[in-house]
Amino acid sequence: MKVQQAAEFTLTVERSRFYALLAPLAAPEAIGDQVKARRRDYRQARHHCWAYRLRDAAGTLGEASKNDGEVGQPGRVLLELLRKHDLEGALIVSRVFGGVKLGVGGVSRAFRDAGQGAIDVLLRG
Repeated sequence: MKVQQAAEFTLTVERSRFYALLAPLAAPEAIGDQVKARRRDYRQARHHCWAYRLRDAAGTLGEASKNDGEVGQPGRVLLELLRKHDLEGALIVSRVFGGVKLGVGGVSRAFRDAGQGAIDVLLRG
């Protein structure tokens, strides 16, 4: 399913805040503009992890993800969410550190839960 409209979700885990955005994506190059906008919106966030799935004009599905220096592989976790729900679009999660280290597993779970929250907002309509 191609994402037609943006959906947002915020999650707090151990004082860290995770801001998730699921949005339409016109071209792979546009992910950079969306991440820049998130950096402007959430200046305190140090990590803006993302993933996208998108079909080109020939119908070939392209995928990519980025961890943005965060521990573990949250970009891959976000990409797996898009695959699981068969969504085409961009999923970006920005993290504002709250002072408590979550560990690799905790960070991955938090990014997954934030991304899933944005997907749930979209699917609920």
